[in-house]
Amino acid sequence: MSDGFDRAPGAGRGRSRGLGRGGGGPEGGGFPNGAGPAERTRQPPPPQPKAPGFLQQQPPPLRQPRTAPPPGAQSERPAGAPRPPRPAPLPEQTRPQDSVPQQNPEPAMAKPQVVVAPVLMSKLSANAPEFYPSGYSSYTESYEDGCEDYPTLSEYVQDFLNHLTEQPGSFETEIEQFSDTLNGWVTTDDALQELVELIYQQATSIQNFSYMGARLCNYLSHHLTISSQSGNFRQLLLQRCRTEYELRDQAAKGDEATRKRFHAFVLFLGELYLNLEIKGTNGQVTRADILQVGLRELLNTLFSNPMDDNLICAVKLLKLTGSVLEDAWKEKGKTDMEEVIQRIENVVLDANCSRDVKQMLLKLVELRSSNWGRVHVTSTYREATPENDPNYFMNEPTFYTSDGVPFTAADPDYQEKYQELLEREDFFPDYEENGTDLSGAGDPYLDDIDDEMDPEIEEAYEKFCLESERKRKQ
Repeated sequence: MSDGFDRAPGAGRGRSRGLGRGGGGPEGGGFPNGAGPAERTRQPPPPQPKAPGFLQQQPPPLRQPRTAPPPGAQSERPAGAPRPPRPAPLPEQTRPQDSVPQQNPEPAMAKPQVVVAPVLMSKLSANAPEFYPSGYSSYTESYEDGCEDYPTLSEYVQDFLNHLTEQPGSFETEIEQFSDTLNGWVTTDDALQELVELIYQQATSIQNFSYMGARLCNYLSHHLTISSQSGNFRQLLLQRCRTEYELRDQAAKGDEATRKRFHAFVLFLGELYLNLEIKGTNGQVTRADILQVGLRELLNTLFSNPMDDNLICAVKLLKLTGSVLEDAWKEKGKTDMEEVIQRIENVVLDANCSRDVKQMLLKLVELRSSNWGRVHVTSTYREATPENDPNYFMNEPTFYTSDGVPFTAADPDYQEKYQELLEREDFFPDYEENGTDLSGAGDPYLDDIDDEMDPEIEEAYEKFCLESERKRKQ
């Protein structure tokens, strides 16, 4: 056991290699050249076993356990040394290692394999036809050819409504063609009723389409020429809205899905009130009074069922139409908006709604107190006078008399005080407009003025001009 601890690192490898040269074995005690234990005691300490020539160098560092040796480590040997016979494996190397792959028996380094990435052939081309998303291309192609590619009216109208939903900016350029196509297709009462239902469903099922749907309804109400026995487009649309309006009490108390559909209808009705124009016999354009009455009743229904989503819908409706409704009620001498605000304050005090919803209601009351955020200008800039504009002198400076009394341009004796101030301070010497001095010779201020520059300043100025010219030419 002492032999194993006394040998130097790498001696075990030399001993195993010496077996092939007759120097090691049981007779020799495992030492090179047959040295026995007796010879070992006569050598000077510490004993250094002599290794073969190809091992007479610093011992290699110990290999890390359970890892593969670095590539090329087995091929390191001095130049010119003969290739030694392959030694027998040591016991440490015969132990199975889970994570070490089996090495190549040849000591030479394996050639690295070059991995060539596969070349992907693209089918894209700069000469490919223009791409359109699904739904858009079918409508665009059919739009140019009229409605020949659509077998039914509902498919054509639904495709156009989806197109407006995706691209609302195309309303102005394409609504005329759409209206002309409908005039040639909608020729029966059933077709007109189907058209109204399609637009209503799109406006109440897609939240972002309520405004565009109201604009579409207003345009078609003035440009569709068909008038069925049940009425024209606008009349059928109002009848459809009335059908939903009569179910308001049940809808406000229904489940979440029912209330969601009801809220979409309320906001669409608000958009209709703002966008639907009715032309009178004398050409005057007015809003539908029937919608104004309906919105008032819908607000009562929402506040009578003070659930959070109902109150949020009421806040959205008032933000949308509150200013217009209040102006219309004031013209008729009604105080409906005052009653609505009082109803909101009662809900904030008594209802069991969330704190966020109460905060929304209070913010709405604050918005209404500021005239719905509107700013009325009493007069334009050119028409403003001290008599009709209280802010006429707002940006004028403040002066002080010799006694320390402040005065502004709004004071009646402003001109007299201001002239006195100018004379006292002598702000403006007596000069003519052409610059001629009328104050006479001997003015101490004017005598100090010298038109000639100091030599240093003149030199610096010349350098500056030359540098500027050089940079400009670059």
